[in-house]
Amino acid sequence: MVDTDRITGAAKELGGSIQGAVGDLTGRRSDSVEGRLREAQGSAENLYGQAKDAVRHAADRAGDYADDAYEYAEDAYERGARSLRRGTREVSDQVAEYPLASLLIAGFVGFGIGLLVNANRD
Repeated sequence: MVDTDRITGAAKELGGSIQGAVGDLTGRRSDSVEGRLREAQGSAENLYGQAKDAVRHAADRAGDYADDAYEYAEDAYERGARSLRRGTREVSDQVAEYPLASLLIAGFVGFGIGLLVNANRD
């Protein structure tokens, strides 16, 4: 969407340019000076409109990037949740299939953690 300041600025710039050229041709210094002034004002207004368009465009792109990042994070969360469920299911299957081995492994892990915790207190 083009900012209205760009349109009105371009129109003033063109009108001022024409007025300045007519003033130069007719020798009327006041018209020439007034035309150049209107041309400069139009140019400034046009540049202001361009700056507003650039800021609006940058804000839109930032919003798009934020949406993309959110979707990526949401997908990563879903992938992680699926992996966790799959891992939990796999461990449950192994424990159900080998209960004695699972009990021994859990005991060794608990014993190791106990040694580590006790070693840090000394």
